[in-house]
Formats: sequence, structure tokens, C-alpha cells
Amino acid sequence: MTVFLGVVVHAVALLVASRVVEGGRAARDRLATTLMYSAFGLALIPLISLLWTVLQYGLERFDGYFLSYTMRGVYGGMDAGGVYHAIIGTVEITAFATLISVPVGLLTAVYLVEYGPSRLGRAITFFVDVMTGIPSIVAGLFAYALFALLFGPGVRMGVVGSVALAVLMIPVVVRASEEMLKLVPNELREAAYALGVPKWLTIVKVVLRTAAAGLVTGVMLAIARVIGETAPLLITVGVVDSANFNLFDGRMMTLPVYVFRQYSQGLAPNGVTTINYDRAWAAALTLIIIVMLLFLVARLVSRFFSPKTGRR
Repeated sequence: MTVFLGVVVHAVALLVASRVVEGGRAARDRLATTLMYSAFGLALIPLISLLWTVLQYGLERFDGYFLSYTMRGVYGGMDAGGVYHAIIGTVEITAFATLISVPVGLLTAVYLVEYGPSRLGRAITFFVDVMTGIPSIVAGLFAYALFALLFGPGVRMGVVGSVALAVLMIPVVVRASEEMLKLVPNELREAAYALGVPKWLTIVKVVLRTAAAGLVTGVMLAIARVIGETAPLLITVGVVDSANFNLFDGRMMTLPVYVFRQYSQGLAPNGVTTINYDRAWAAALTLIIIVMLLFLVARLVSRFFSPKTGRR
């Protein structure tokens, strides 16, 4: 707060001085520019602080051994164990949640944008808005209750966690995709219709292709929204110390749950060793790296599928 007040005072001082030398319009422009850059700098402070803290505490434990071993047989303050099983669980559960949510969300957005407003469309928009504000724990309880009806109480499987995450992803995908599809110029649609192209083919070949970069970004935002969720996965997936590659059989570990579990265990039994905290920080760094890699892949995919505009 003190830094922000200092920036405002400095900006006001610049405005007063500029009005004397430059005139009113130039002074207001300088004030707006100063406030904009100041706000940008203030927004970077928590981000840089977060990255620096995670790197500072996470790099100590982050190595090849940590990435390639599980926690099976590790107990107490043993200087052993890794995060391999949590990486497998996170990737598989998130990938399957994406496989569920992206087709549903994208098709819903196409209907809302391309087939015009209707009573059904307004109802869908209302429920999407409601789903956007659903707490993650509620999505976890919903998925657990659904599978408990089919498999009985106490069910814990990776696919249950994927369904819970898909419930959280769908409204994000719908909203992001809807906004991207609205940005496609109507002239492109009309040109395709004038050539006799059916509407469904226009949507597939023209609309979706034009909005490909924005659609991929929207999907990545949805993935980033859920990949760090802990509460729904504690309910639906549970905890395990060994690797499980089967989404449809048994419990799985994920990186957020791994971080939560290690940090909640606190100091080792001898009261001195901080091995649990070290594992938690290293797992948090692993999760950040995975998200960064996903965004890099998304940028490459969007660049490949986006329309090519050649220069003459």
C-alpha cells in the first residue's frame, strides 16, 4: 500500500509539473502512461516473488532422482522418495479431463455463437455462468456421488477425478471459446455461404480454423485452472505412494495432493529434518514447469493451425 501511494503521489506531481510546461493534454497523457507502467510493475511483484520463492526452496531437491522415483517404502525422515507417481497421475487425470471437457465446451460455444440466440441458448448461458462459480469441492462431491451410485461408496479412481476437473473446465472452455468465435469476421462466413459451402463445413473449415489460436489459448487457461486443484482430488482420487497408470482402477497421486500431503506432515519425527517441506517445494516447482511446458506446446500448436497470411 505504501508503494502504491508513493506511485500515485509521484504521478500527481508529474501531472502538476507537466501542466506548467507542456499543457493539459500532454500532462494527462503523461499521467496515464505513468500510472499504466506503475500498475504493470506492481502486478509483476507478486509473480516474481512467487517464482523466486519456489525456485529458492524447490531447486534444492529438484533433480533426476526426485523426478524418477516414487514414495513407496519411504517413511519418517528418510532422505529418499520422489514425485514420479504424482507426475503420472497429474498428467493422466488432467489429460482425460481435457478429453471430456474440450469437445463439450467447444460444441456448446459453437451452438451459442453460430446458431443465434434462443430460449435454449439463454438457458445454456445462464447455467454456464452458474457453473463458473461452483467451488471445486462441490465438483469433487458431485463426481464422487455419481460414481458411488455406480460402483458403491468408497470408490477412488483417477477417472472420478477427471470428471470432477471436467466439471470445472467446461464453463471456462465455453466462455473462452465463445469470445474467440465472436471475433471471427462475419464477412468470412458470408463469403463461404456465397460459394455454396454448407454451414457445418463453414464452421469447421473457416470459423474454427480462423479462431484456432484463441481456442487453444482458452483450453490452456482451462487446464491451468484445474491442474492445481487439491480438494476435489482428495475426495475422488485419494492418496497412494506408488505409481498407478490405470485411470479406471485404484487410487492415484497428483502433484497438488502430493504438495499438500508433504507440507501437512511438517517436520520429520526427529523435529529437525525438513525433508517433507523440501519435497513439497520441489513438487510445486515441478507443477509450474509442467504448466509452462503445456503453454509452450499450446503456442506451437496454435501457430501451426492458425491461418497463414502471406506477404506479397
